Amino acid sequence: MVYVKASERRRQLASAARAVLTRDGVAGTTLRAVAAEAGVPLGTLHYVFPSKELMIRAVIEDVRDETAALLGGVDKSVGLELAIRRGLRAFWEQQIVGDPQAPLMRHELFLYAVRTPGLESLARWQMEGYCRIVAEWCQEAANNAGEVCEVPFDVLARAVVGGTLGIAMQYLGDRDQARSLRDVEAVAEMVVRLADVRPAGAPREVDH
Repeated sequence: MVYVKASERRRQLASAARAVLTRDGVAGTTLRAVAAEAGVPLGTLHYVFPSKELMIRAVIEDVRDETAALLGGVDKSVGLELAIRRGLRAFWEQQIVGDPQAPLMRHELFLYAVRTPGLESLARWQMEGYCRIVAEWCQEAANNAGEVCEVPFDVLARAVVGGTLGIAMQYLGDRDQARSLRDVEAVAEMVVRLADVRPAGAPREVDH
């Protein structure tokens, strides 16, 4: 048997688990099915992921890494406003419209954690991870452009994540791409207004 580094094996099995979860849903996913998808003995899978919960956690990590990589590819030197608008559009086109089974899988993982006694912290960890990625990305975009944001970046991130997840659920129900994109642009507009971005050191404009 060809030796595979532990880190590579973990990524391989997480990818296989993600494929099975996307295809069969959480309820239909077993360790045996994931082992078959990966083409490895069941014992190998048990060694890397002794439980279904640990495997699901690895899948969530994989999804978060993918989201972070996507946002990392958006130009963050253009200022926070443009970064938000471009980042949301890129996320929507690639991770929602481009692969509508992926948001369904992520939603199922969240509900599974919420509804399974003892796994509630996994659901919180999943959402906090998404928000942290967005908050750090927004802060980097603002810093690169020498800008400040009117609200804390964690608040801004929760608005982005909450708005995007809500529209994703609507899109899964009707698959109206044109309307969903308009809704995403509306979320971007609301978030930009909430951010009230201005150059660092500039006084905040107050309506009279």
